Amino acid sequence: MTDGSHEDERAGGDGRRRELTARLVVPEMDCPSCAQKVDKSLQRVDGVVDTTLQPTTGTATVTYDSDRISEADVIEAIEAAGYEVAGGSGTDEDERGETGDGVDIAPPSEIWTTPRAKKTWIGAVFVVVGLLFEFLLSTQNVAVANVLDYPLSIADVLFLAAVAASGIPVVRSGYYSAKNRSLDIDLLMGTAIIAATGIGYFVEAATLAVLFSIAELLEDYAMDRARDSLRELMELSPDEATVLRAGEELAVPAGEVEVGETVVVRPGEKIPLDGTVREGESAVDQSPITGESVPVDKAAGDEVYAGAINEEGYLEIEVTSTAGDSTLSRVIEMVQGAQANRTETEQFVDRFSGYYTPAVVVLAILTAAIPPLVIADPVSVEFAGYGFVFAGDWQTWFVHGLTLLVIACPCAFVISTPVSVVSGITSAAKNGVLIKGGNYLEAMGGVDAVAVDKTGTLTKGELAVTDVVSLNTTDDDLLRYAAGLERRSQHPIAAAILARADEAGMGDLPEPTSFESLTGKGIRGEIDGETYYAGKPALFEELGFDLSLARRETDGGVVAEETSQSDSGAFAEDTLAALEREGKTVVVVGTGSKVLGAIAIADEVRPASKRAVERLHELGVERVVMLTGDNEGTARAIAEAVGVDEYRAELLPDEKVDAVEALQSEYGAVAMVGDGINDAPALATAEVGVAMGAAGTDTALETADIALMGDDIGKLPYLYDLSHTANGVIRQSIWVSLGVKFLLALGVPLGLVSVALAVVVGDMGMSLGVTGNAMRLSRITPEELKSQ
Repeated sequence: MTDGSHEDERAGGDGRRRELTARLVVPEMDCPSCAQKVDKSLQRVDGVVDTTLQPTTGTATVTYDSDRISEADVIEAIEAAGYEVAGGSGTDEDERGETGDGVDIAPPSEIWTTPRAKKTWIGAVFVVVGLLFEFLLSTQNVAVANVLDYPLSIADVLFLAAVAASGIPVVRSGYYSAKNRSLDIDLLMGTAIIAATGIGYFVEAATLAVLFSIAELLEDYAMDRARDSLRELMELSPDEATVLRAGEELAVPAGEVEVGETVVVRPGEKIPLDGTVREGESAVDQSPITGESVPVDKAAGDEVYAGAINEEGYLEIEVTSTAGDSTLSRVIEMVQGAQANRTETEQFVDRFSGYYTPAVVVLAILTAAIPPLVIADPVSVEFAGYGFVFAGDWQTWFVHGLTLLVIACPCAFVISTPVSVVSGITSAAKNGVLIKGGNYLEAMGGVDAVAVDKTGTLTKGELAVTDVVSLNTTDDDLLRYAAGLERRSQHPIAAAILARADEAGMGDLPEPTSFESLTGKGIRGEIDGETYYAGKPALFEELGFDLSLARRETDGGVVAEETSQSDSGAFAEDTLAALEREGKTVVVVGTGSKVLGAIAIADEVRPASKRAVERLHELGVERVVMLTGDNEGTARAIAEAVGVDEYRAELLPDEKVDAVEALQSEYGAVAMVGDGINDAPALATAEVGVAMGAAGTDTALETADIALMGDDIGKLPYLYDLSHTANGVIRQSIWVSLGVKFLLALGVPLGLVSVALAVVVGDMGMSLGVTGNAMRLSRITPEELKSQ
């Protein structure tokens, strides 16, 4: 199936040229060697500009010069490599016109009922019946035919029938591999089947054909399960939307809804497109996008995302982005594109397999040819208490060579990295963490230090009232007078006080007159004929109040001298100083003759911050450092509250870059966590840049290597744990598969490893093993981190 083509005019050597991009689904292209074969076939087509092949999703993106070739030529080249393009149109853009969003992953397939599977089952039946005649019914295994003076028994005919049923598809794939000069498993197995059949080893040929076909089906099944996680992600957004048009509700495809239209979402339905709530209130489950475990209350003016689930209320939503531009669509697109950023391990494995396979093939040829020439008489060898006899007969050594040819297949350790990367990245996306490439997944698991921005990362980034200290009045009256004054102010502190008053249910606030802002000090205004002030402690000291006792820090419990202030004894000793030491901003409220009290305001620490830092240490991160442009006092207070190893305060953006570089020099690989915009230089400098709260933020999605879609610092330990585990899984899969193949290879000349064992264990078993190992990553989930 195609996902359309888009036009891109670029300058060519002799003028302008039109480049189109075809996105094609190639379901059977499910391994790196398959992709290599397709790539070589496309490279021979004059007019193909660029190719991106993703075997883990079964898709091919091909950019071509439309003046020289058409999409039909591209499809023909892929089919020439032996792979069918599912639903390819074979038409260029002019004939097809504009297309909507298409399928970006191979659709689920009925693995066990495909034509290949049916041929495999038929071949298996022939093999089983043939083995019965060969070993259990030998007296009835009579000759039934004669070919080139070679008598064929009933068992031989059955084995040949098995080779024809199960082996021909393998040989066909091997032919395409040879045609594209690709030394892969299909070529190796096809050659082995032909060679075994040609010299009369029908049992070996039939067994190899059937077992390898079963192995291929099992690998297809395992890969299809690996693709399921991405399919689940793509199915989050509904295909239809209920749109209000001319006062009527119409059900239309989501792709046809325009920006500015209004969609209706009822309880239990999915939100079809990104938008802003215009009418209604409801709790919305945003976990598919942000990974938040608790539904979020939404009301008029709030943003909502495609794929989120409306829990209980009726909502009317004004659409702010089309289906292809929604946050969910961008997440899916980035997850799919993440495979293109290959990890260092994957690149190493590809280089290694380029030497490994030819080396083992040569060894297989030498094993089949040399011993019969040099061993004249049987040789007895004793090893580890066991006796082995090496004879010089061609049949034995040919079978040994055939077995090594099977072991030469590098499939298991070649697919170990891409399958693990896809499993890890899609699992992270479903938990609200967007990793934009396998290289970043690998790098995050190897960081030695984490640098964390303060505002908006460890803290909420929003000022809030933390303490209300009343004097000569009640807390409610203090808050009412403060909120009455602040309702005329535009300062963020005013918003925090008004929010607290709103939470307390104070509906009727006093209306100040003669309001005046005292720059750098505070505000004043008349309420009920009396002038009230709200501002810094210094403002009240200018008014004649002596607050030195409340602002004085005690030393070892020594009580300071009494003072003769006009509001003597108003605040307990050290009250204001203690609040300021905690990094809070103190707003004193009163009149010209008395102090009513103080309100402390701070950027609150996120409840999960402390536990997140602790968890990072538990997982093995050597150093967690807070970087902030805030003042020393506030930075120290926040650092102590969350438990970071060190902090660096009063940093400008370029100084944050210097701080990251210093950490790299001292500790090694560094991950920088920030808001994705203000911290962009530092994010770019670190080995891994992680942006907080990226949902709905284009800049954050584009700038960072990894994006935490929700404002949840608690996802950071999950990210590190997932990445660290993924690196371990990849290493396990590579070394175990290589170790098993090495042991099998050692056992071949000793006669301990048969062709069947090589296929079942060395090829099928290891491929299934590394795929199953990779699927373990989907079981890693974020821990609920709460303040302690």
